[in-house]
Amino acid sequence: MAKMEVKTSLLDDMIGVGDMVLLEPLDEDSFINNLKKRFDHNEVYTYIGSVVISINPYRSLPIYTPEKVEEYRNRNFYELSPHIFALSDEAYRSLRDQDKDQCILITGESGAGKTEASKLVMSYVAAVCGKGAEVNQVKEQLLQSNPVLEAFGNAKTVRNDNSSRFGKYMDIEFDFKGDPLGGVISNYLLEKSRVVKQPRGERNFHIFYQILSGASEDFLCKLKLEQDFSRYNYLGLDSAKVNGVDDAANFRTVRNAMQIVGFMDHETQSVFEVVAAVLKLGNIEFKPESRVNGLDESKIKDKNELKEICELTGIDQSVLERAFSFRTVEAKQEKVSTTLNVAQAYYARDALAKNLYSRLFSWLVTRINESIKAQTKVRKKVMGVLDIYGFEIFEDNSFEQFIINYCNEKLQQIFIELTLKEEQEEYIREGIEWTHIEYFNNAIICDLIENNQTGILAMLDEECLRPGTVTDDTFLEKLNQVCATHQHFESRMSKCSRFLNDTTLPHSCFRIQHYAGKVMYQVEGFVDKNNDLLYRDLSQAMWKANHSLIKALFPEGNPAKINLKRPPTAGSQFKASVATLMKNLQTKNPNYIRCIKPNDKKAAHIFNDALVCHQIRYLGLLENVRVRRAGYAFRQAYEPCLERYKMLCKQTWPHWRGPARSGVEVLFNELEIPEEEFSFGRSKIFIRNPRTLFKLEELRKQRLEDLATLIEKIYRGWKCRTRFLLMKKSQVVIASWYRRYAQQKKYQKIKSSAIIVQSYIRGWKARKLLRELKHQRRCNEAATIIAAYWHGTQARRELKRLKEEARRKHAVAVIWAYWLGLKVRREYRKFFRANAGRKIYEFTLQRLMQKYFLEMKNKMPSLSPIDKNWPARPYLFLDSTHKELKRIFHLWRCKKYRDQFTDQQKLIYEEKLEASELFKDKKALYPASVGQPFQGAYLEISKNPKYKKLKDAVDEKIIIAEVVNKINRANGKATSRIFLLTKNNVLLADQKSGNIKSEVPLGDVTKVSMSSQNDGFFAVHLKEGSGAAGKGDFLLSSDHLIEMATKLYRTTLSQTKQKLNIEISDEFLVQFRQDKVCVKFIQGSQKNGNIPTCKRKNNRLLEVAVP
Repeated sequence: MAKMEVKTSLLDDMIGVGDMVLLEPLDEDSFINNLKKRFDHNEVYTYIGSVVISINPYRSLPIYTPEKVEEYRNRNFYELSPHIFALSDEAYRSLRDQDKDQCILITGESGAGKTEASKLVMSYVAAVCGKGAEVNQVKEQLLQSNPVLEAFGNAKTVRNDNSSRFGKYMDIEFDFKGDPLGGVISNYLLEKSRVVKQPRGERNFHIFYQILSGASEDFLCKLKLEQDFSRYNYLGLDSAKVNGVDDAANFRTVRNAMQIVGFMDHETQSVFEVVAAVLKLGNIEFKPESRVNGLDESKIKDKNELKEICELTGIDQSVLERAFSFRTVEAKQEKVSTTLNVAQAYYARDALAKNLYSRLFSWLVTRINESIKAQTKVRKKVMGVLDIYGFEIFEDNSFEQFIINYCNEKLQQIFIELTLKEEQEEYIREGIEWTHIEYFNNAIICDLIENNQTGILAMLDEECLRPGTVTDDTFLEKLNQVCATHQHFESRMSKCSRFLNDTTLPHSCFRIQHYAGKVMYQVEGFVDKNNDLLYRDLSQAMWKANHSLIKALFPEGNPAKINLKRPPTAGSQFKASVATLMKNLQTKNPNYIRCIKPNDKKAAHIFNDALVCHQIRYLGLLENVRVRRAGYAFRQAYEPCLERYKMLCKQTWPHWRGPARSGVEVLFNELEIPEEEFSFGRSKIFIRNPRTLFKLEELRKQRLEDLATLIEKIYRGWKCRTRFLLMKKSQVVIASWYRRYAQQKKYQKIKSSAIIVQSYIRGWKARKLLRELKHQRRCNEAATIIAAYWHGTQARRELKRLKEEARRKHAVAVIWAYWLGLKVRREYRKFFRANAGRKIYEFTLQRLMQKYFLEMKNKMPSLSPIDKNWPARPYLFLDSTHKELKRIFHLWRCKKYRDQFTDQQKLIYEEKLEASELFKDKKALYPASVGQPFQGAYLEISKNPKYKKLKDAVDEKIIIAEVVNKINRANGKATSRIFLLTKNNVLLADQKSGNIKSEVPLGDVTKVSMSSQNDGFFAVHLKEGSGAAGKGDFLLSSDHLIEMATKLYRTTLSQTKQKLNIEISDEFLVQFRQDKVCVKFIQGSQKNGNIPTCKRKNNRLLEVAVP
């Protein structure tokens, strides 16, 4: 019997209702109570069909671990309890397996957890997609872009300590395997007014506080900053410190993230210099002065701050000071310069600070996109993640809230359209009849705002562009004229009499009835914020800066590109961006995450019913449930449905042999469920009423209890039978083993007795034989002893005779020797005189000298000039002689060694000497090259017919012919090339065809760069502007680097009379076309053994890993 596969379900162990579509009864109170019940049990996720409702728990929960990731990986959406990982997995698998582009729309008000939700989606996708060095690098860059954008685009508000003050849409691009290739980030409407003014209890953007808290004193000194927050007018002091937020640690995180994403050191420095300049702009203050003509003008009170800003940005102080005091208006060929009063000067200062920070943020997004964009041009799959501000209703709502709420209206519109479209497509796909669903269509509200003729944005643009006096009041008058009759527009000044006495609506406000409720907008500031005006004098002053980043942020300041056309308004730009976003979202399969904030205190375990009810209304969640339940409340594929409920029918339990649909039909007929309560689709069963599903679940629960009792009964019987059979088998085994043991003991006893009897008999026989042998041996020993005594007597007699004869002969010899000695002494005694001592000394000295030279002959060292061995001095009086001999011998053997050299060998040693001067103690590869002869022509070009074409093209003598690897800047891969060095040129040719790819005169070679490590990489730098430098410098790799560099150096010196610069550094720049790329050498273990590898880190960095 096959083992049954047990599957879990959304309906198992359900707290409340996991899918709101199944909620019964469906009303606002039951909806909130269900959310609260699940929230109290740490179930923060709930479904509405395929939509995920996420409630911010304001604390860490153990539901995002790697084990949870694996649990939801490749599982059906409804198979496990609701989770954001389930939606992420469904979207990722649809993209990977079905080739459908996806988008995940995350909405909700500030503090509801949208940013954290987007991080969880990205972290899940990064965890389940492929692995590998390049893939991991792309994933790390995508994930590390978040801390950078959060630091520059998020701020602490009264509702959220990490509120996103901009909208972000990221397209993550995947290849056909589902591995990430890169991404593209789009940002929408940064709240730049926060730079100069923050509401009470809120902070400026995080980066300002992070720099002041986390940067070192030296770094702050370079930025002209101090750690004291109170020194800067743009920073609110009442909320400068946030509990639980470590700005210093976050600053280190941001710097590390910028490095991982691909920011160069000088780019990071430039960004922080711009941030410091924005911070110090707020400290510039103005004082009024009167001119002779009676006009008021403004002057800067303290110019020290202005001076430091100019030092940071490289702007002429007088130019920036004039830009704060005067405004130049150009009309056709005329220029009119007017003075700015104090109010206008403060407006200009704040406008510059806002524009500078806003443009810096846009540049950061563009720079991050350069690093994370996909490098390949193959077809890509795309998953978009939209993290954008939620619907905002404050006490004072201005232009920013109006724009944000307009965006949410558009998102609600596309949400309803795509949800209905998805529902209708599923019904059609399954062959179920589609019935029209009534719902509120907010297109009328969108038209009120965005209509090109009568829309509020169109009226605002028209009012901003018309000549004459333009104020917020004139704009409100225009709205009252055009929109008075619109059913969703309310104003006390309109022609509609029903609002004339509405005291809740001030005269300077208008109210719009959004899908989420009524919102009253203060008209003050609409015109100025929509104009977003920056004086041209300030733009031109910024363009004149010596700071490359600031100059790039203000291209319109270039006098050669003056455009008198008025720039587009903020409203029209945002409207175009939203239209592009909506068009992009409509091309993708949508997935929704609706974020809800449980309380305003940012505290755990608190659920505010009124606040949650308000968010449920403006998110339209009840309406979404009604849309899903208008037809059928629940649907499920036939296979899991049959697997879950098959125990309710005898015909389907325990196994159904036919098609799954037939099994479900038999099951439902057996249970006598009314036909109007369900319908059969092509691949799914559709259940109309949740009560039917709950009835099935109740029957299943009862049946499972019965099955559990049956299984328990069968198991107990099986256990008792098994125990009885085991005991019976054990008794048989024990009895057999005992009988065997008893017989073995009896046999051992008989065997022991027989052995004892045998041993006694053998002992008696052995003793009898021993007595006979002993008697015979004694007889033989007696005869032997008698013979030995006789032989000994005879031998002693003969020895005594021989000794006596020898003593007589020795005495005669001694007497004769003494007599001869006496005769010799008498003969030579007359020759000894007084000079005998000197002659003995000279003889001894001569003998010692003779012995010294004979020993030196045998101990002479080898004829190698580098052999430093020399025999030790035997006597002290020979010290000077010993040293002189050593010197003469060394000179002699050096001459012998030089006489052996040919002219070619002398040239080789000259090159070796040159290499020693260039690379000794500088390049780690040099010691290995000392013992290798310099051959030069490693390729026999003249003999090999393969290179005949190359030989004909080169008519000069070839000094070096070697195969090198040319490094490709795009991906760090190597291509084989033939490197030729002649008296006048350096050539690179194709190894296969022999065609010359590049020809560089020696005069155009300016420098050769290489690392100090044990690798063969080197760069040949060419003279800028030369014909050969069109494609940039050459980055090459060779096994004979020392020889090639030495010969190139000597040949260049011989031809140009100038020494070639040899640069040895572990980090140098290489020119590739118009870009400069940093080549960096690092230590690291290699998969290919000891072969250095080159890898592209980003568009401006190549890393060479050297073992």
